[in-house]
Amino acid sequence: MSNPNEKIPDKPPVQRVFSGIPTALPGWAVKALLAFLGGLASLWYLRGILASLRSLFLILLVAMFLSFALEPAVHRLERLGLRRGLGTALVFLVGMAALGGFGTLVGTMLAEQVTAFSENVPSYLRDIDTFLEDTFGISGATADLRAEYDDGLARWLGAVADDMARFGTTIVNVLFQIFTVGLFAFYMLAEGPTLRRTVCSLLPQHRQTAVLGVWDLAISKTGGYILSRTVLAVASTIVHWVAFEVIGLPSPLALALWVGVMSQFVPVVGTYIAGSVPMVIGLLEEPVHGLWALVVIAVYQQVENYLFAPRITSQTMQLHAAVAFGSVIAGAAILGVVGALLALPAAATVQAIVSSTAPRHEVAEDLLDQSRERRGRRQPPERQTIAETDTEDRET
Repeated sequence: MSNPNEKIPDKPPVQRVFSGIPTALPGWAVKALLAFLGGLASLWYLRGILASLRSLFLILLVAMFLSFALEPAVHRLERLGLRRGLGTALVFLVGMAALGGFGTLVGTMLAEQVTAFSENVPSYLRDIDTFLEDTFGISGATADLRAEYDDGLARWLGAVADDMARFGTTIVNVLFQIFTVGLFAFYMLAEGPTLRRTVCSLLPQHRQTAVLGVWDLAISKTGGYILSRTVLAVASTIVHWVAFEVIGLPSPLALALWVGVMSQFVPVVGTYIAGSVPMVIGLLEEPVHGLWALVVIAVYQQVENYLFAPRITSQTMQLHAAVAFGSVIAGAAILGVVGALLALPAAATVQAIVSSTAPRHEVAEDLLDQSRERRGRRQPPERQTIAETDTEDRET
């Protein structure tokens, strides 16, 4: 039996492998971790909100572009004594009438050509049968194609009937977006002075000068872009209308409008899209007509590129071809079709801002000449004389 007064020997201390590291996190580390997780969750939630509002941002961007593009016309009507709201409504009515007329003419022409092509496919196949039988002695080569065409056409018409409801829903959504863009653009344009005053009231005076300068520059470049494209589109429409009348293409005015508008307002690929429709329609009518349409479009494109476009765009919007091509690719990659359409005026505005604000320095001609000599190029005689004169002046 043990003595209660007997001392119990102390237990040896437990050896901790990580005795130098505290076992509990300090308070500031817990707060920092919670703040980091909260910030990450907030950023993720904000990303979802921005993704949901992307369509609204695109609508506002297009509306701002339209307001900048129509501002010169509204300003001119205002200077003539017309109230700004009434002038804005008049400009919008003219624009909607022009778009409606273009859509009606081109839509009617395309519907007629598609209907005519569908009706003439059996005759095209019979002509092929006749040619093969008379030339090579092959009879009934396209009989299976005619049967498959009849069955395929019936199935296609049934599919079109089934898709009419979805097509109607798409049309309603497109019309709603167009109406929304027009509404925002109308208010931005009609209330332009008030909007500028509101924005400037939030900024100090030295910032107001820069903001108003950029604003006016954007209006100038965007309006100049629309003006130059419209003038070139009208010239292209008139020339192609006369040419298509002479060639004998069906619906020459509608085809000329298609070529004029698409080639000017669709960047990079607009010329090819515009030229393909009259060429295909001409080939279906008469192969010679399609070839003549191709020749007319190609010749006029060269005349426009080297004669008309430089003289018109030099007064409105000067933009290097490489810069224009790169800006269209960048805009399409960022915002899709909308970005491609808005890329050229945006690039012109940025280029003008950089040109007006970036510092410029005098170029050292002697350094350029030395660089040219190192690359093995001989400098022109006049440049050599200037360099020798500069060297003598420095020595003196």
